[in-house]
Amino acid sequence: MDRRTFITSSTLATLASSFPTKLFGGLMQDAGLSDEQICKLKFDLAVSQNLASKPINEVIVEIGKSFIGVDYAGHTLEEDGPEKLVINLRALDCVTFYENCVTLARCIKMKKTTFDDYKAQLQFLRYRDGKIDGYPSRLHYTTDYWYNAEKKGIMKLVTKEIFGEKNVVEIPRPINFMTTHRASYKHLATNDANFEKIKAQEDDLNKRVNYFMPKGNLHMFADNVQHGDVIGIATNIEGMDISHTGVAVRMPNGALHFMHAPIFGKKVQITDIPMHDYLAKNSKQTGIIVARVSEIG
Repeated sequence: MDRRTFITSSTLATLASSFPTKLFGGLMQDAGLSDEQICKLKFDLAVSQNLASKPINEVIVEIGKSFIGVDYAGHTLEEDGPEKLVINLRALDCVTFYENCVTLARCIKMKKTTFDDYKAQLQFLRYRDGKIDGYPSRLHYTTDYWYNAEKKGIMKLVTKEIFGEKNVVEIPRPINFMTTHRASYKHLATNDANFEKIKAQEDDLNKRVNYFMPKGNLHMFADNVQHGDVIGIATNIEGMDISHTGVAVRMPNGALHFMHAPIFGKKVQITDIPMHDYLAKNSKQTGIIVARVSEIG
């Protein structure tokens, strides 16, 4: 049996239970599987580890670990032509990493584990009110994305709640990076209708107040972040709310680390240093916002 046949066989689900989850992503990457095959193996892995019985935050982390070793790929959703649901489990950016962790975890908890179930839940999360209606219907700004996810009952922004009102600061406004950098977005550059709709969305977004925990104080409050929380990294880049995203991981020693798809040339990984030290190394990163995925069942 060659490597490809072996990894796509039903025996892998059983074998996966004896592998560290973090090796799973590399195995799938090497095998050159289709998105549907990868999705099925994720669900098989969930069965082998009885993930449906665990709290959803733990499921998110285990699914995230199963992507470790998968290549980073930027702009995976920016395809030509009309807006459609893009599926890519073979290579991930920081957004598609966390949204796939959340989507797969929700499917596992709901026991809806066909490829069609996965696609339906991904669309529900990625698009405004779950409906595809052109480029502006995709949720582009992280704080808007999570605001809409909260309306849909998927997750809740908990930054202010877990850190305390006195310890957080407002994300600077206006948030308008997309319309002030129109040429950088091919679906905005020459499309006036898309531009006007995104501009209107920015106007609505700027009526809301969002908060972040400054990175210099995070070490004092890191215990308030839960294993499996979704993390957005605030930035001092003008007009932008969040510049990077990932998943919080509580290590065996209790330290808070960050699991993410980093940058071009890198692979999905867990930081080898605590999150506050990771943030301290980047002058453009100012702190974090935290979303907690809602439990199912």
